[in-house]
Amino acid sequence: MSPQKAARANLTIVNRPGDDEDEEQFKPLEWGLIRRLFSYTTPVKRKLGWLVGLTAIRSAQLPALTWLVGLIISGPIARHDVALLVWGLGGYAVLALLTDGMFHFRQRFALEIGEAVVSGLRAAIFAQVQRQPMSFFHRVKLGRIIGRVTSDVESLRVGIQDVLFVSVIQGGQMIFAAVVMAWCDWVLFLVVVAMAPVLWGVNRHFRVRLSRESRAATESFSRVTATLAESVSGIRVTQGFVRQQTNAGLFRSLLYDHSRFNIALARTSAILVPLLELNSQFFVAILLMVGGWRTFHEAMTMADLIQFFFLANLFFSPIATLGNQYNQALIAMAGAERVFRLIDTRPDWEDDPAARDLPDPRAVAGAPAAGVRVEFRDVTFGYDPARPVLHGVSFTAAPGQTIALVGHTGSGKSSIINLVAKFYLPTAGALLIDGHEIRTITSGSLHRQMGMVQQQNFLFTGSVLENIRLGRPDATDEDIREAARRLDCLDLLEALPQGLLTEVGERGAGLSVGQRQLICFTRALLADPRLVVLDEATSSIDALTEARLQQALLELLRGRTSFIVAHRLSTIRHADCVLVLDQGRIIERGTHPELVARGGQYAALYRQFVQIDDRA
Repeated sequence: MSPQKAARANLTIVNRPGDDEDEEQFKPLEWGLIRRLFSYTTPVKRKLGWLVGLTAIRSAQLPALTWLVGLIISGPIARHDVALLVWGLGGYAVLALLTDGMFHFRQRFALEIGEAVVSGLRAAIFAQVQRQPMSFFHRVKLGRIIGRVTSDVESLRVGIQDVLFVSVIQGGQMIFAAVVMAWCDWVLFLVVVAMAPVLWGVNRHFRVRLSRESRAATESFSRVTATLAESVSGIRVTQGFVRQQTNAGLFRSLLYDHSRFNIALARTSAILVPLLELNSQFFVAILLMVGGWRTFHEAMTMADLIQFFFLANLFFSPIATLGNQYNQALIAMAGAERVFRLIDTRPDWEDDPAARDLPDPRAVAGAPAAGVRVEFRDVTFGYDPARPVLHGVSFTAAPGQTIALVGHTGSGKSSIINLVAKFYLPTAGALLIDGHEIRTITSGSLHRQMGMVQQQNFLFTGSVLENIRLGRPDATDEDIREAARRLDCLDLLEALPQGLLTEVGERGAGLSVGQRQLICFTRALLADPRLVVLDEATSSIDALTEARLQQALLELLRGRTSFIVAHRLSTIRHADCVLVLDQGRIIERGTHPELVARGGQYAALYRQFVQIDDRA
């Protein structure tokens, strides 16, 4: 098998979240997911051990306090023994202090362990997303990725910090209370055991409804806030197309849905709370009747009856809490499944383990700058392999050559650039970089020798200086100034309010489109790439600024292999080769004068370009 075929054989398509992913609200408890969650507690393993011990002790302390209260009532208080009462109160105070002190550490350890798991999961999600090829981001919605990192991971935080340990404590409290009640009076204990399933069933039924309606209310509120943010952000378009009344109607519809869900939630709560209260009063009446009958027949004392009521309250109070915690656990399990599905998603393709770094001749001391050689050999490509967008494309870009890609929208220009940058891999055929099939070289080594400026420029939050330095992290301030000076745009950048220290804002919102583009050009030049890709790079720059950039662009491209997608003649005229594409095929190739003289499709496009440039 050839290296190319072997590499292609290693490219496996695995589960693809985001195509038709079900957004489950609840999922049954799975020990496999729970064990995997706790694998993220390794950094705080000792604290986890302490927390387990504190949780077990806490579940026994509350029944012990209640039992001690009963002993004090039936002992020193019933016998009017002041000295013994003081000792009893002292013991109660000591136990209460120990209980609250341990509660402090239990809460603290639970919070720290939950934070460790949340941080580990978010780091794992981020690292996994960073590994994904471009096809992943075209397939999966950004909101879905953000939802995994935010709401789903937060549901797991609740599951670990609250649900698990609170449920253990509440369950342990019920068990210890049941043991003490059975030891005090087994007849009344049987009455309590008979009543418990009724309370549990009522609570369980309504808690499921409450969880479902609460989730619906939360999601409807998210739609309200998202629509509000979108309307404010797009207010110019809204007013420009007189959409105020239409948008207001849509917003009122979302508000109506949100109100409807909130009212349903309030109605369910209004039924559940009185019903639980009624059941509690009914059960108290039964206990009073049976307990009173037993005291009348001297089967138990009044102090024993009071003590039993304390323990019964301790037994019944966790039922509502456990019901709510159970529903939260189901939500956390659904979140865990979605989070781990994303973490387990293998990229559609990865660098072959046998891939090697692309050699850089500039690494040799004194070696001159040299562009890369790019060769397409009968390349076919489709974002969906069943629907190719490039068909049998073949051409060669010699080191230092400038290749211009021309064609109507959808002709395949961006697809060629995506393949050259190894954002995607060819479906068929071979793409060679400096004689190496692209599958046999590492993506990182190629990208380190590549500079790209796109039409949709992107700046990170920070200063102009920091954004330019992304191209070469070890560059000094003077290196950055020199790069801007070579592009003849240093004066434009220094004219900003704080010069190169100006904060660009989120996604560069604090700058004009043209200023953002100049920063991207400077960033590309600073990286000193062997391969340059300009994708509509000058479309956002005014004609005067572009005229200043032309000589600098020639300096940037000199000696470097470059691919240019442009709709302006100024960048196409100087290309060594112009490729004219139509429906994924190269229909013409040659220099600008040759193609104009030929009178084909490029000549027709040329006339359109002239008209556009004249109007500009």
